[in-house]
Amino acid sequence: MMQVKALSGDQLAERLEQALPDSVVDKISDEVWVEPARIAEVARFLKEDEDLDFQFLNSVSAVDFIEYFALVYHLTSLRKQHTAIVKAKVYGRDELVVPSVYQVWRGADFQEREIWDLMGIRFAGHPNMKRIMLWEGFEGHPLRKDYL
Repeated sequence: MMQVKALSGDQLAERLEQALPDSVVDKISDEVWVEPARIAEVARFLKEDEDLDFQFLNSVSAVDFIEYFALVYHLTSLRKQHTAIVKAKVYGRDELVVPSVYQVWRGADFQEREIWDLMGIRFAGHPNMKRIMLWEGFEGHPLRKDYL
């Protein structure tokens, strides 16, 4: 059985910059940071590029660092036997919106809704962007560090 290999941030950044200039913000060891407004475009490229072939979205999550939120996408190519970590920094605390990757990976459906519900980041283009764990009308987003 083949060993699954993590692609380096350098490898991912180089491929993304060739295909989508100005989409990469930073690269660190095994991760690449991209412009949040271009996340759906980046996702489509990572899935459709024959050499990358990231057909599977393991997870998308969000982390509140107070000065920004980090969106974290873990990807796998089962055919190519490699993985990738793609991140985006979303600045601000109010009316946060980034493009949805639902149209690229249907598995993002509930995960993006959970991030909206608990962290308050809305995903533009998601077909059913409503709360998934809490009731409609619930005030705030309880996984934020400033939630009282």
